[in-house]
Amino acid sequence: MKLRATLIGFAAILMWSFLALFTSASGKMPPFQLSAVCFAIGSIPGLVVLFLNPSRLALLKQPAKVWLTGIAGLFGYHFLYFTALRNAPAVEAGLVAYLWPLLIVVGSALLPGERLRWYHVTGALAGLCGTFLIVARNGIDFNGAYAVGYGAAFLSAFTWSGYSLLTRRFDAVSTDVVTGFCLATSLLSLVCHLGLETTVWPATGFEWLAVIGLGLLPVGAAFYAWDYGVKNGDIQILGAASYAAPLLSTLILTLFGFAEPSWRIALACLLVTGGAVLAAQDMFRRRIQPPVAAE
Repeated sequence: MKLRATLIGFAAILMWSFLALFTSASGKMPPFQLSAVCFAIGSIPGLVVLFLNPSRLALLKQPAKVWLTGIAGLFGYHFLYFTALRNAPAVEAGLVAYLWPLLIVVGSALLPGERLRWYHVTGALAGLCGTFLIVARNGIDFNGAYAVGYGAAFLSAFTWSGYSLLTRRFDAVSTDVVTGFCLATSLLSLVCHLGLETTVWPATGFEWLAVIGLGLLPVGAAFYAWDYGVKNGDIQILGAASYAAPLLSTLILTLFGFAEPSWRIALACLLVTGGAVLAAQDMFRRRIQPPVAAE
C-alpha cells in the first residue's frame, strides 16, 4: 500500500517535469489567466468522477481547516511564485522557491510516526545541489533590489512544503476534495487576472493543446496524485525525489530542442538520482527484507 502510494506520488513529480515544456508552448497568456484556465481544466476529471458517482459528493463535506489548507496551498503557492517571478530574476527566484523539497524532508520529522535520518537530509541536499546546477547554469546574482521577489519565493517554498506536510495529517480526507481546491484556485486566479492583467488568448491550435495539456497533467492530475502520495506514501522519499522535477524538465526541454546538453545536466542527474536513492533506502530495505519464519 505504502509503496503503491509512493509511486503515485512519483507520477506527480513526472507530470510536473512537463510544466516548462507545456508553458513554453502555450503562447503569451499572462500567468494568472493561465492559472485560472488550467485549474479549471484540472478540475474536470474530478467533476466527471463526481458526476458518475454522485454519492462521492458527500466526501466534499470537510472541516474548514481542510479547505483553508488546500486552497492556501494551491492558490497561495502559485500567487507567491508568480509574484516572485515578477519581482526577481527567474533563476534566483526559482532556486529559492525550490527549497520546498528540503523543507518537506526536514519538516517530516514533526509528523506522527516519522523519523528523520541522516540519509534523508543528505539525499535532499544532494538533490538541492543538482537543482542548483540546473537553474544556475548561467550564473546567479542575489541583488538586494529584488528583496520582494526573493521573499515571495521563500514564502512560496514554505507554503508548498507546509501544504504537503499538513495534507499528511488529513490522511482520512478523500482526494476528491482536490477537485474543490482546483475550482477555488481557478476562481481566485481569475479575480487576480481581472485586477492585474490584460487578457491574452492562445493564438493557434497548438498553443491551445499546450494549455489543455497543462490543465490535464502538471496543473491537474499531478495534484490529485500528489495528494494521494503524501497522505499514504513515504513523504520523506517523495520530498527528496521532488528534486528530479527540474532535472527531468531540463532533459525534456533538451530532447525537444529548447535547451542544449551539457556536463551540468549529467552531473545534476548523478546528484539528483543518487540523492533520491540514498533517501529511499528505507523503502529498498523493506522490499528486500526476508519474511520472518513462523515459530
